[in-house]
Amino acid sequence: MDSAVQARPLNLQGPSPEEAWRTGLGQLQGQVERAAYRTWLEPLRPLAYADGTYTLAAASTYARDLAQSRFGATITRQLAGVYGGKVKLDLVVHNGISPTVETPFDAPAEAPAETPAEPPEATPGPRPARKTAPPSPRKLALARADADRRAAVIQPERALVVTHYFMSQWTPLLGHSAAHLIMTARAMCYWNPLNGELRNVIDTEMAELAARAAMSVRTVKDILANQLVQRYFLRYRVRRMMTSNGVRTAGITLLVRMDDPLTPTDQAAHEISENEHWYTPDFGPGEDSD
Repeated sequence: MDSAVQARPLNLQGPSPEEAWRTGLGQLQGQVERAAYRTWLEPLRPLAYADGTYTLAAASTYARDLAQSRFGATITRQLAGVYGGKVKLDLVVHNGISPTVETPFDAPAEAPAETPAEPPEATPGPRPARKTAPPSPRKLALARADADRRAAVIQPERALVVTHYFMSQWTPLLGHSAAHLIMTARAMCYWNPLNGELRNVIDTEMAELAARAAMSVRTVKDILANQLVQRYFLRYRVRRMMTSNGVRTAGITLLVRMDDPLTPTDQAAHEISENEHWYTPDFGPGEDSD
């Protein structure tokens, strides 16, 4: 005898907005850098899905605009895969979401404020209100920076880290102009210590580098000729091209060291030898310099 088969009802509506977002968020976690995922994607909240439009809520205009510009296409693609069809993404600002800003590095979670136990009530009456610890000044400052319209122009998440060691030890040794040129060159590069991604070779021109650093081309050339600068922070090659008037300089290719080595004095004091040849062979000694 044939066994009876009970047909399952089809889910014509598809997953709920919450289920779809959980699925899409799980896929995005493996595609996006951890700091960016925790800062900009994880705080987003699903609101609705109707007529092919999926609505996500952000805590501020800045968070919404950044999520739209950096991750809008990726989010849309993941949601389209979840729903099995074309999806239009609508990112909105919702006042019910508290702005949250995560630091790029994992920090110990703050312990919740302890509330003393309440004594038993002797007589019926209103219960005293519990005292909660106010937000830390740092969290308030981060929340204000995240929600500030000026932050959309300043882009505080694209900060350039300057170590105290560089300011206190290298700057007096190199001079302010050289230190500033090194930081200007670093600002033209990209380095993510979290995953090791590094882009520190720049094709530029002396004039462009000088303009970025707000100094003269002559000053830039003098700094690049400084042996301490060359040994520990910057190397460059001159690019030349043949023209009808002879050989002309076409620009420079700059190699930038993004981490801070020990100063020669600290190398001797701590008996830690730095690798003087941190640069790649094609930027080795004997390269052209003007």
